[in-house]
Amino acid sequence: MKAAAKVCANIALIKYWGKVSTALNIPAVGSISITLGNLWSETEVEFDESLPSDTLILDGQSRLDQLGRVTECLDLLRVRAGVEASARVVSHNNFPTGAGLASSASGLAALTIAAARALALELSPRSLSIIARQGSGSAARSIFGGFVEMHAGSTPDGSDSFAESLLAADTWPLEVVIAVTERGEKSVSSRAGMEQSALSSPYYSDWVATSTVDLDRGRRAVLGRDFEQLTNVAEHSCLKMHAVAMAAQPPLVYWNATTVACMHVIWDLRHSGVPVFFTIDAGPQLKAVCAPGFSQEVEKALRDVPGVLETLITGLGPGIIG
Repeated sequence: MKAAAKVCANIALIKYWGKVSTALNIPAVGSISITLGNLWSETEVEFDESLPSDTLILDGQSRLDQLGRVTECLDLLRVRAGVEASARVVSHNNFPTGAGLASSASGLAALTIAAARALALELSPRSLSIIARQGSGSAARSIFGGFVEMHAGSTPDGSDSFAESLLAADTWPLEVVIAVTERGEKSVSSRAGMEQSALSSPYYSDWVATSTVDLDRGRRAVLGRDFEQLTNVAEHSCLKMHAVAMAAQPPLVYWNATTVACMHVIWDLRHSGVPVFFTIDAGPQLKAVCAPGFSQEVEKALRDVPGVLETLITGLGPGIIG
C-alpha cells in the first residue's frame, strides 16, 4: 500500500480568510485561485501495519508540528478504505515551505491523492477536494488546474464546500512572477491567523459580508478574460484580507519592508502601461500576475528591488502533474 503524487501550488486572487468550522475546516468565504505550473509538492505515502503511528518527513526533516492535520486527512481515507494501518509520509516542496507560497495547499492535496492511490480508492475530483480541504482549506483548490473556484458551502457537514474548475490554464495563459523576500517559515500560520482575525478584528464581519460581491466580480473577470477588471478586484481582495489581519489583536502583519517596496514597483509598472497586478497571501512574498509576454519585464523590475532574495517565474498549470 504505497503510492506517490505530485501536485501544483495555487494562489488565491479572490481571497479566503476565516472559517465557519475549524473542526471540518469549512471556509467562511469562497475564493478564486490560479494554479502555478512550476511550484509543486511531491508526496509519497506508505501504509504499514508495523508502524505504531503516522510519521511525516517534510523536506528531509521530521515534522511533528505538522503531523496532526496529516493524520486527520489520512483518517478520512482510512475510514473509506476500511484500513487501520499507520502511514509513513515523505514530502518535498520545490519552493520555500511555510513562507506564504501555498506549500500547505499543494502538500495536503498531494497527500490526499497519494494516500487515496495507496489505498486503491477511486474517488471523484470533488471528493478529493472535500477531503483535501479538511487538511488545508486552500488544498481543495490544488486538485484542479488553471482558474479554480472554491465554494464555501452552507451545509454543516461541509459536503457542499469544494473546489471546481472555472477556466482551463491554456484558455487564458497568464504569467506569474514571485518576489521571494524571506525564506524562513512565518511565525504565525495562516490557520492561527484566521482564527485570531475572526475573534478580534473589527473588520472581520464586513470581510465576510462583502465576499460575495468580490467573488461575482472575479468570476466575471475570469470568464470574460477581462484583465483590468481582474486587476481591480484581485488587489482589492488582497488588501482587504491584510487589513482584517492587521486590525486583529495582537496585529498580524505578514508583510516586510521589501513586500511594500514591491507593491509600489507593481503600481509604477502598471501606471507605465504594463498589464500587471499583485496579490499577497499570509506571508511576505509578493506574486505579480501579468498578461502573457510581460513576465520578463516584471521579473527584472522586481529583481532590482533591494531585499528581494530570489524571483520565480511560472505560468498556469494543471493541479495534478504526477
